[in-house]
Amino acid sequence: MKIRILGTGSWGSALAQVLADNGHDVMMWGIDASEVNDIENNHHNSRYFEVEMNHDVHATMDISCVTDADVILIAVPVMALESVVEKIAPLLDHPVIFINVAKGFHPVTHERLSVVMERIIPASMRKAIVSLIGPSHAEEVILRMLTSVNAVSDNEEEAQMIQELFSNSYFRVYRNTDVVGAEIGVALKNVMAIASGILEGVGQGDNARAALMTRGLAEMTRYGVAHGGRAETYLGLDGVGDLIVTCTSMHSRNFTAGLQIGKEGSAENFWKENRRTVEGVAACKVVYEQAKAEGIEMPIVNEVYAVLYEGKSPSEAISALMGRSLKSEM
Repeated sequence: MKIRILGTGSWGSALAQVLADNGHDVMMWGIDASEVNDIENNHHNSRYFEVEMNHDVHATMDISCVTDADVILIAVPVMALESVVEKIAPLLDHPVIFINVAKGFHPVTHERLSVVMERIIPASMRKAIVSLIGPSHAEEVILRMLTSVNAVSDNEEEAQMIQELFSNSYFRVYRNTDVVGAEIGVALKNVMAIASGILEGVGQGDNARAALMTRGLAEMTRYGVAHGGRAETYLGLDGVGDLIVTCTSMHSRNFTAGLQIGKEGSAENFWKENRRTVEGVAACKVVYEQAKAEGIEMPIVNEVYAVLYEGKSPSEAISALMGRSLKSEM
């Protein structure tokens, strides 16, 4: 199949290699000439990896490459997704399957990302929108290390097609039809990963992280179910699975952002110095505002928000969580 990948970042590159390993026609589109040249001519994406990529992965700066696509995979940061989809929508002349791999919410409208895509892409030009999401680091997938994720769509037939498109000996894909629950889960776990990094940064240990992840999962489930998701989704790859990998690894940009904040005792330098995409920062603001408006109890999100946006110190935030009134766990 002809797969066109929008974005030449780490995750897009890793997934491009999975598809090329599976024998598909893979072309990546990017706006960074050095990255595009590196992929096309050197078979590397040296900005992110040292490993040599499958030579059948190609790259271009010509966005019209989407015109002959069977599948279009969008691998750009959340902040760029809307503008990129707006660029390609007028170029389409036949229906294709769209795959989204970003995790988050529209920063202004608070829409889930599949909803953003549905709003922009004419129904006549899309067979389905599938989210390929779950516990995965590009740094491991590019090395062909074992990974499992979900193909999430309310169109189970097309989700199965995407499942078969990607699955191989090192990359296993499951299916999930809970679009709402899964998209919320993988966005909210980034907020919990920031909190986990903060705990690490202030010198807390495994006990604290276990508590954070468990209570974080409770918040994710509470928020997701309130918006129409299924509780059981949060016990799967797009809930506890993604929570584990993001809250415990230095590969996670959300975790390392929290780690810096925790070590420095403030988010001030993070805002001054950060140049990387840390999706949990924007997701935290969206969820905080939405939960507050809807009366959903989200104590961890509230404290992460206070640290990021209100100048609260990590130690004060931790004390506030530990000093909450005592209650039953369930």
